[in-house]
Order: sequence, then structure tokens, then C-alpha cells
Amino acid sequence: MKTRILLAAVLLFSSLIYASDSLKADSLKPRLIAASPSKNVKNVNGILFKYYDEEDHFKPKKVNGLGMGFNVMGIFLPPLMLFTLQPDHWNLNNDYVILPREKMNTINGLQLSLINMEPTVTNGLEINISSNVNTYAVTHGMSVSPFFNLHHEMKGVSVAPLANIGQKCRGIQIGLYNKCKDFRGIQIGGWNENGRRKLPLINWNFKKQKTNQAL
Repeated sequence: MKTRILLAAVLLFSSLIYASDSLKADSLKPRLIAASPSKNVKNVNGILFKYYDEEDHFKPKKVNGLGMGFNVMGIFLPPLMLFTLQPDHWNLNNDYVILPREKMNTINGLQLSLINMEPTVTNGLEINISSNVNTYAVTHGMSVSPFFNLHHEMKGVSVAPLANIGQKCRGIQIGLYNKCKDFRGIQIGGWNENGRRKLPLINWNFKKQKTNQAL
């Protein structure tokens, strides 16, 4: 009897391990179409539909293709920011912790969203109505928004009619109001601010600068 019980326990334990390994292997298998939040999807070669992953339970994903975000907050946020904030207060919080890349979504291709609220590295083209809010955002390529572009790290071209705000920028900002403390490149707009100077119409900096001051 004891032998049977022991054998049954061993078989059950082996089955659980096999199931766990199967789920892990399945999560690593690239999907053509996937959704976020999801605990069982890590790689997508196609389309990822995003809503919003809570930070405490966020599972980073790698997308080769298209990331689409449908958080409806992206529709209402631009008017609220426009009427409640003045340009001098359009800042990024310096308390944000720089996340390692393996803890962020990686999108190689196109990010198309109402708003992005997941920590994301975009390598390619980013088009967001409200850009990146309440998350650490890195873009290598081009970012376009009909309202605001908010990035902690930007390398490439950032275009928005109202404002481009960044912490570390390398490239070009084009908008009515452009601001980045650690900036190298050219700013074109109504008012431009970087770590060296503030100028209307066009501003620039191509030298390494100190970044210990708050944005």
C-alpha cells in the first residue's frame, strides 16, 4: 500500500513538473497575435494588442511587428494636460527609476497607441495620441503625436504640435514647446529649452553636459 502511495506521489510530482515546463516553453514560443496583460506570452512576431499591465505584475514582452494600445485614457488626457498645466510645469518626474531593458516591453517595428502606460523600448516608429505617461519610455527612431511626446530617453526625431518633453535626448525635437535637460541635437519650435540655453525658434547643443539638475 505504501509503495502504491509513494508511486502515485512520484507520478503526480513528475506530471506537475512536465506541465510547468510545457507552459514555460509555450510562453517562449513566438505568437502571431497576442494580448497584454498576459502571463503566458513573451514573444510576438506579429501584433500585440495592449491595454495596461499593472506595474506590480508586469510581464515584459518582445514584439517584432506592431504593438497596438487601446487604453481609453489616451483620449481624455491631452485636454486635461492642456487646461490644467502650464508649459513650465510640463516635466518628467526625476524619481523614475531607470529600468533594465529586460524588464521593459521591446517593440521592434511600430507602436500605435491611444496612450502607452507600459514601460517600453521602441525601436522604429511610435505614434501615440498622448504619448508615454506614468511609465519609463525609451524610443530609438521617430515619435509622432498630435498632442504631446513624453520620453525619458529619446534618440532620433520627436514631433508633436504642442510639446516634446524629455530627460535624455539625442536628435531633433520639433514642436511648439521643446524641453530636454540632457540634450544633444537641434530643437525647432516656438520656445526651446535644453541644458545650455533657452531660445525661441531654434536651439541646439552638441556638447556633453551635466545632468544633475532637475528637469
